[in-house]
Amino acid sequence: HPAHQTIDLTPQLRVLHLVHQYPPEHLGGTELYTQTVARALSARSHPVSVFTRRNAHGAGRAETLDADVAVHLAWNGALSPTQRFLTTFGNADLERNFDSVLADFRPDLVHIQHLMGLPTSLLHSIRRRGIPYIVTLHDFWWVCANAQLVTNYSGEICNGPNLWLNCARCALARGQQNALWPAIPALAVMLARRGGGLRRVLEDAACLIAPSRFVKDWYAEHGIAAGHIRVLSHGIDAPPHTREDNTDHPRRFLYAGGLAWQKGVHIAVEALAGVRGDSSLWIAGDETFDPAYSARLRALAANAPAGQVRFLGRLSRAQLWQTLAQVDAVVVPSLWYETFSLIVHEAFAAGVPVVVSNLGALAEAVRHQIDGLRVEPGDVDAWRKTLQRLVDDPTLATTLAAQIRPPMTLDDHITQLQQIYRQAVAAHDQ
Repeated sequence: HPAHQTIDLTPQLRVLHLVHQYPPEHLGGTELYTQTVARALSARSHPVSVFTRRNAHGAGRAETLDADVAVHLAWNGALSPTQRFLTTFGNADLERNFDSVLADFRPDLVHIQHLMGLPTSLLHSIRRRGIPYIVTLHDFWWVCANAQLVTNYSGEICNGPNLWLNCARCALARGQQNALWPAIPALAVMLARRGGGLRRVLEDAACLIAPSRFVKDWYAEHGIAAGHIRVLSHGIDAPPHTREDNTDHPRRFLYAGGLAWQKGVHIAVEALAGVRGDSSLWIAGDETFDPAYSARLRALAANAPAGQVRFLGRLSRAQLWQTLAQVDAVVVPSLWYETFSLIVHEAFAAGVPVVVSNLGALAEAVRHQIDGLRVEPGDVDAWRKTLQRLVDDPTLATTLAAQIRPPMTLDDHITQLQQIYRQAVAAHDQ
């Protein structure tokens, strides 16, 4: 074992992770977290498997190996947004394949990471076999079918269902079916049924894990008992590169993450365009995720001085750490409630201060003018003034960096997760 890794000599548990998608087909935060945790548990000698759905035509099942983790893949047709929604109510093929995995693997515990595009009826098999399960609340999907609490009809942050009528309106707007507004009452009934089924999944779990206190508080405000939710931050390992002293160089800002409207990347691009002095914005992300939005970003960048905005594409983990070592600050201008934000904690692990929108888990993670700066979301002028501060005072980023508290390590996260697992199994066996 590496010197920093905890050697775990307690009895091992057989753990099955249930997740809607998995790398390398999908590389979102939930998927990467699931992969990281599964591998780390396997490295501690826990037998670990993953059950996930592929987005593929036809129907079938396959098994592959990810490091020492067995990944069970099932598919039942390519998923449109409508099909993903309807699958929540049932899918016989997926139910049969999942039950077969439970029978073969015989887990002591199931860790549900996400059920989007999977039927809630999978829980029937878990309950029938008497297996305890826990759920990590990676986003707001358990209450909001949109998962992001941003309305499709106005782009505003939503506070949750209002008799599900607003949710029905949001669903029609997402599918650009506004002409079907008479269907709102019937769709609201379906969404209410969905919400009730998912609430039962949460209430029957041995434990719910929230990656931030903000997430715990939000779910508690929406009817989930606060005592049922435990806050456990994701773990971040220290990078191989440390932050460079860039006080004599032009200011370099980095955005790394999804390229989608709700991430607010356009706010940072527009803000930087009015900043005086030498500075640049590096944008790392997959431009194929939302090509129209990426094209908008490039159009905005074309109005900036040559070289001021650089598009780096999607970075590997090694490339991300190398890039973090070269920048003065990371910007996270989100327009929606982030539930954790890996890039904020990765930046802290690398000793890089952050500039974030003052909402959700971002506001919770950053101590204003201590280890970063908080700015009102969507306010281009406020963002421009904040970036100008960092350009005008080359020592500010260094001062903020010196006060960063290292985030929880992956090793500590896994140790605490094991404790939650064992408590869930012990309570179920009583």
